[in-house]
Amino acid sequence: MGMSVGSDSGDDDAVMSEINTTPLVDIMLVLLIIFLITSPVVLQLQKVNLPAEVNQVTKTAPEDINITVNKDGEMYWNQSRIANTDELFKFFAEQSVKVPQPAVKVRGDQTTRYESIGRVIYTAQRAGVQKVGFVIEPPDKGG
Repeated sequence: MGMSVGSDSGDDDAVMSEINTTPLVDIMLVLLIIFLITSPVVLQLQKVNLPAEVNQVTKTAPEDINITVNKDGEMYWNQSRIANTDELFKFFAEQSVKVPQPAVKVRGDQTTRYESIGRVIYTAQRAGVQKVGFVIEPPDKGG
């Protein structure tokens, strides 16, 4: 390690314009050693058996309610446009009293804002619908 003790002539020292990086290197080496020592301890997690889930193709029942939300946030039931969430609530309220209760399947465009999908889910929840699912396109199996 180097240290500045003054000039030979005894004059005032000139301003040092260089940064002393020795303390920075010392701290970084200490941190590196600490991380190397503690990382195996952190990685030893509690052993649990996680559930395995498989996506299965479901059959759409004729009584299921299919709500489509396009990229502009417009809602459709089959081919009929639903003007607003109040109209959707009335429709869900009528359907939720049926026994067995039909499932609601939401088909949202990939570019639809989540806000539009969230409105449909929230309206279904308010109306007492028990089953709400999403219809997605399965990924390509080819490479």
